[in-house]
Amino acid sequence: MKTKSSQPEKILLGIDPGTNVMGYGVLRVCGNKAELVVMGVIDMRKECDVYLRLGRIFERVTGIIDEYLPDEVAIEAPFFGKNVQSMLKLGRAQGVAIAAAINHDVPIQEYAPLKIKMAITGNGSASKEQVASIMQRTFKISDERMLPYLDATDALAAAYCHYINTSTHGVKGKIPLLTKSKKVPTASKSASWDDFVKQNGHRIRS
Repeated sequence: MKTKSSQPEKILLGIDPGTNVMGYGVLRVCGNKAELVVMGVIDMRKECDVYLRLGRIFERVTGIIDEYLPDEVAIEAPFFGKNVQSMLKLGRAQGVAIAAAINHDVPIQEYAPLKIKMAITGNGSASKEQVASIMQRTFKISDERMLPYLDATDALAAAYCHYINTSTHGVKGKIPLLTKSKKVPTASKSASWDDFVKQNGHRIRS
């Protein structure tokens, strides 16, 4: 069980879904301060069976939730890409991670990649390397602790984006505080899954 402190403490789990490598990052929030607890990846590249990969995701996400007891989960939404099959596989991975959180009654918030990048860098077109660099500076992560997989810092960025958007104290530093009233640009081609299907029905295999 979590111990009580003088200030309300909240644990946030960020997840960057993936079918080969899935990133995760855990933040401890106390007042207007967020600190890194752990970040890492779930590497499934050695597992050839796609369904066993999904089982691995559920198992590991469940283990992370059991160990760190997050109060909330922030997960990156699948992006609308040209490769429909890859996007559907990514959606499966995200769904399994969400199911693990639901199984533990942990609230979930989904963020589009664009919104996460905007919150962290102020640029919706920022690269993974730019996001990683800002996360490293924000949490003072040494080069030795930085992982070769940028999925971990992407997951950390999802958790920090959620912290920024839900903080009632404001966030110190150069990263702006986003509020619900502030609109973030969205992709113009596909505003929803239904729109995407209508525009790309000929590319979706049954």
